Amino acid sequence: MAWQRPDGRRVNELRPVSFELDFTRFAAGSVLAKCGNTQVLCTVSIEAGVPPFLRDSGRGWLTAEYRMLPGATPERQRREFMKLSGRTQEIQRLIGRSLRSTLDFEALGEHTITVDADVLQADAGTRTTSITGGFVALQHALNKLVENGVLSQSPLAGQVAAISVGLVEGEALLDLKYEEDVAASVDFNVVLNGKLDIIEVQGTAEAGSFSRSQMNQLMDLAESGIQELLTLQQKPFL
Repeated sequence: MAWQRPDGRRVNELRPVSFELDFTRFAAGSVLAKCGNTQVLCTVSIEAGVPPFLRDSGRGWLTAEYRMLPGATPERQRREFMKLSGRTQEIQRLIGRSLRSTLDFEALGEHTITVDADVLQADAGTRTTSITGGFVALQHALNKLVENGVLSQSPLAGQVAAISVGLVEGEALLDLKYEEDVAASVDFNVVLNGKLDIIEVQGTAEAGSFSRSQMNQLMDLAESGIQELLTLQQKPFL
């Protein structure tokens, strides 16, 4: 019997996605990104100056931080203070790499951008929602800098979005929610740019193995979902 999706979606259907701009008051850019029941607050801060390895280079930098808030899951998540878990470090590095792919750092000049992704509610896909929502917050912040005359032009050179895909009982599914994520024998996190070129693919077999044809099927499914996300990311700016 084929897997029945808990929310009744088709195998190639995204969860409802939305981006609420200016969710907080003081950040240079802020977005509440929702993907189904997963909710991530993405905020952008921009400061003059760069890390020492870029000083006097004329180039800017972007870094990212990711946290899961205590009430984001049914069981309270302990706050991470001095020592971050390996998972948290890996996710925030992924977010940073993904968002850096969208920028012309020479056009940014010697400014440092920090993108904070705080998970308010988790139902799988927190890292992919952080990337997709983080880009919207980044675009929002840079638009403001241009409008306020801080920058003569936006340093955005591209777009990026991310989605999860997986095999559950042999069936390829787009945008896994929690019940599907834990049941998946294979799961991928896929990050593509606006040209649908690959920025990063994280894929593993949780049990057994998978074939090249199954991988191609999953990548095709991810590409179709990311095409939709790239369009949805621009809706708040229209």
